[in-house]
Amino acid sequence: MRNSVAALVDVCCVLVFVAIGRASHEEAASLAGFANTAWPFLVGLGAGWGVTRAWRGADALMPVGVGVWVCAVAVGMVLRVLAGQGTAVAFVIVASSFLGLALLGWRLLARVVGGRKVSSAG
Repeated sequence: MRNSVAALVDVCCVLVFVAIGRASHEEAASLAGFANTAWPFLVGLGAGWGVTRAWRGADALMPVGVGVWVCAVAVGMVLRVLAGQGTAVAFVIVASSFLGLALLGWRLLARVVGGRKVSSAG
């Protein structure tokens, strides 16, 4: 899979998470509000790409997928705290679960469809 496609899919996973979350809480559909919710997780996603050097095998479930997921959630939550946004336990659980399913799920699906081993980077 091309790295640009993998990065786009990861970004879409985060944006879908934000869109669903904002809609479920009936928050205003403003672009500024959407961006305010999304940026911490997008920065965390970028950090995950950097830490795991995802460009070397962006569709790898391990260690890239897990590393990207953990960074997206952990860095995202830290940035939310620093920005004065909420990090209730229930939100952390929902964010971790959704982003885990999304960021790992597409990689798992890519492996199964591509006929490659699920647990390796290559």
